[in-house]
Amino acid sequence: MNILVTAGNTQTPIDRVRCITNIFSGKTGGHIAAVAAARGHLVTALTSHPESVPDPGALKKLRPYRTFEELERLMAEEIPNGGYDAVIHAAAVSDYHLAGVYAPAPGSAFDPETAVWQSNEGSPRMIDTAAGKVKSHHPELWLRLKPAPKLVDRIRRDWNFAGLLVKFKLEVGVTDDELRDIAEKSRQQSYADLMVANTLEGMHDWAFIGAGSYDRVSRPELAVRLLTELERPDRLKAKFLTLKE
Repeated sequence: MNILVTAGNTQTPIDRVRCITNIFSGKTGGHIAAVAAARGHLVTALTSHPESVPDPGALKKLRPYRTFEELERLMAEEIPNGGYDAVIHAAAVSDYHLAGVYAPAPGSAFDPETAVWQSNEGSPRMIDTAAGKVKSHHPELWLRLKPAPKLVDRIRRDWNFAGLLVKFKLEVGVTDDELRDIAEKSRQQSYADLMVANTLEGMHDWAFIGAGSYDRVSRPELAVRLLTELERPDRLKAKFLTLKE
């Protein structure tokens, strides 16, 4: 199969030297890409951590990215034009875009105990402090964040991908039953064929994989189990018949 794997985190720049990101290193996606290549598949990896891809020379292509916008651009180039049979979207993509950097104007203050803004000069006001490098003298800074589009939902809707799609989902502080329920609803929302779901607390030890019903697998087993599921003749045949219809 011709497989596209996304891996790693995305950065949301605050200015030219600072950013918001998450804790994920791309090791899971990098390992999946390496195992897929070792099993004879043609693999393209989009990753923010090329160093986390074992044996990158075995891949068809490795394309690095840093920000949400860079990953979005690469996916928009690759998915409609790459002839992929499967997309494994393991990247931990930012949920929010930065929409501004502000500091309270003189006389304006936020009371954390009441969660209420106060001002001795009428309505509280904020000052736009956006710059190439935001100055460090402000008594406090406020970042305005707006929801980012879900790239995984664009794979089918906007980029018209009709092959096999694998989605990843991570939750914090939920039970196994809750995680399976959340995962299945999320899978259906994105029209994914398979879902890989885990919790922050158990991310190094196990994950659920499935569609409708879910099996718990150990982390060392995940890549092989996922690729075995994608390689199933009945799954490939069903997708082929769907494409013909």
